[in-house]
Amino acid sequence: MSPVMACIDGSPSAPAVCDYATWAAQRLDAPLTLLHVLDREDYPKPGDLSGSIGLGSREQLLQELASLDEQRARLAREQGQSMLEAARSRANAAGVDAPTVRQRHGSLVETLRELESEIRLLVIGKRGDGSRHDPGQLLGSHLEGAVRALHRPVLVTPATFSAPRSTMLAFDGSANAANCVERLAASPLLKGLPLHLVMVGPDIAASREPLEQAATRLRAAGFQVQTAVLAGDVAPTLHAYQAEHAIDLLVMGAYGQSRLREWFIGSTTNSLLRTSCSPLLVVR
Repeated sequence: MSPVMACIDGSPSAPAVCDYATWAAQRLDAPLTLLHVLDREDYPKPGDLSGSIGLGSREQLLQELASLDEQRARLAREQGQSMLEAARSRANAAGVDAPTVRQRHGSLVETLRELESEIRLLVIGKRGDGSRHDPGQLLGSHLEGAVRALHRPVLVTPATFSAPRSTMLAFDGSANAANCVERLAASPLLKGLPLHLVMVGPDIAASREPLEQAATRLRAAGFQVQTAVLAGDVAPTLHAYQAEHAIDLLVMGAYGQSRLREWFIGSTTNSLLRTSCSPLLVVR
């Protein structure tokens, strides 16, 4: 069985990532894998510096630089292993037996592409280690790339954990939204949680029909469903409804339009990723 995979780093949100991944693994009755990636841009492998430094009197400097690179890479590996062991202990204490830990060297997005066939659900923090020193950076530098790269569900987590007790699916009547409905209906992840099926747009028959079809499909799968059609701008309208009904988790399809169209009119996915304060389940 493919595992829930959690991206563990040195950011303040790492404990919440571990806790949400533990919650998801238990809901799915799936194994848990904790992944730490040493980004080559931050932790380069020792290389041949002789061409850039020269020979002769600079030989000692070359050796010292090579030694520093080796020490830096070793310390980064050890720090990553320590974080993974702490996350494994945390997951164990929460009731997950024998979570697997993995450490890879390279780009996070490239690593996730390589591991995609092994992932059932990816859990990643909204802000990673690289954004901890920049309060104005609303999203982690790798988050959009990870969501775009994978054709697996991605659970994006806030900085603190709270077990979801209710959920909302942002529905727009598109093929992506219909796929999202099917994926939810077939998965045990959110079964038993009250589900709000919400569409932002004109309240007309053409909007109501696919919404009610989706609600019927989800009710048949065992969900308790409440529907709503709302007017307004998508992201603030959804967030206002979420706050009014104290909804813990938002679900949405991802990137339903071309990159060129997104460039002109913006991406609803990115807007919700930036503005959401709750966990956000993105379904491709």
